[in-house]
Amino acid sequence: MISPLMPTYKRADLAFERGEGSYLYSTDGRRFLDFAAGIATCALGHAHPHLVETLRQQAGMVMHVSNLFRIPQAERLAERLVTNTPFADSVFFCNSGTEANEGMIKMVRRAHMLAGNPERTDILCMEGAFHGRTLAMLSATGNPKYLEGFGDPVAGFYHVPYNDIQALRAAITPRTAAILLEPIQGESGIRTACADYLRAVRALCDETGIFLALDEVQTGVGRTGYLFAHEWAGIEPDIMSTAKGLGGGFPIGAILAREALAVGMTVGTHGTTFGGNPMACTAANAVLDVLLAPGFLDQVKARGVFLAQLLDDLIIQYPHILAERRGLGLLIGLRCIPPVSVVQTAAQNAGLLCVTAGDNVLRLVPPLTVSEEECSQAVAHLAQALNTLN
Repeated sequence: MISPLMPTYKRADLAFERGEGSYLYSTDGRRFLDFAAGIATCALGHAHPHLVETLRQQAGMVMHVSNLFRIPQAERLAERLVTNTPFADSVFFCNSGTEANEGMIKMVRRAHMLAGNPERTDILCMEGAFHGRTLAMLSATGNPKYLEGFGDPVAGFYHVPYNDIQALRAAITPRTAAILLEPIQGESGIRTACADYLRAVRALCDETGIFLALDEVQTGVGRTGYLFAHEWAGIEPDIMSTAKGLGGGFPIGAILAREALAVGMTVGTHGTTFGGNPMACTAANAVLDVLLAPGFLDQVKARGVFLAQLLDDLIIQYPHILAERRGLGLLIGLRCIPPVSVVQTAAQNAGLLCVTAGDNVLRLVPPLTVSEEECSQAVAHLAQALNTLN
């Protein structure tokens, strides 16, 4: 008999009753150091006092009113995001990264239509991408495994090798509307775009009159030590999606856009029932209170360097298990030699929660509030796990 919950996930036999900071406590009394963070979503860890209190207060006043009315919490959040993201002039709020990516494609195509180029509807995407699970975003992702059984892919999405500027240039046609990419591909194995490549992509978009759309659903909101990962390369997109860490665990997504794209989204062109509601925007404002505090993002950079050094030493100690480290800041991947699922299970048994990714990679995405002591502890747990695989 099928479970009341549809069997779309391969769930670990673990349930958690509470969390505190970087730790989760299971219903059977075990404590785990959480370097999964809800798949890079619990930016402030668990039960962060400021986030909990602001949500408690808001829940006692009003949780939802719909976008038929002004929402002061959304107005404040939009203003803060625009102020701290130099390219952005306007923001649209939704509920997830997939929704944000869908909205980006609509905005890109409509902007070209309004500019007199309605034929410009094609989106150039990257091999190894992951943009979500709706039918259109499955097509933007391009992974045959995810598309199987759901009919023909949505038209207009074409794929080129990641980090290959010549292949990208060759793929541009008069129908091309935008280039869509992740600064770091998370799901396919923490594959980082070279800074020179990102700068060349920006220049190519300027040269050809197409838009640069960045998917920063996983890489954004401080994950790499900058508010958004494209800052590492010193570039600016025309439009960008983000989600995951923005709400610290509360569902919210956002599209940040230049005026040239935002002005076309007039009344009735796009919408959402829940997006930008008072609770979600209260959560995101609480997250930004912490992230935008002086020195916080510098601390994330420092934690990333510290953790990377510890992991590099671990790779030297276990060259038959760990092949290389990837990523930036606190978005880290370890490419494994044995099956990554075996390494993940061993880590879990040792008290460390991690996430798998493509290319046989173990993903470490701790809360951005993680301490040096917790980083050291995580690597000690991982070493304990690797010892069981010798």
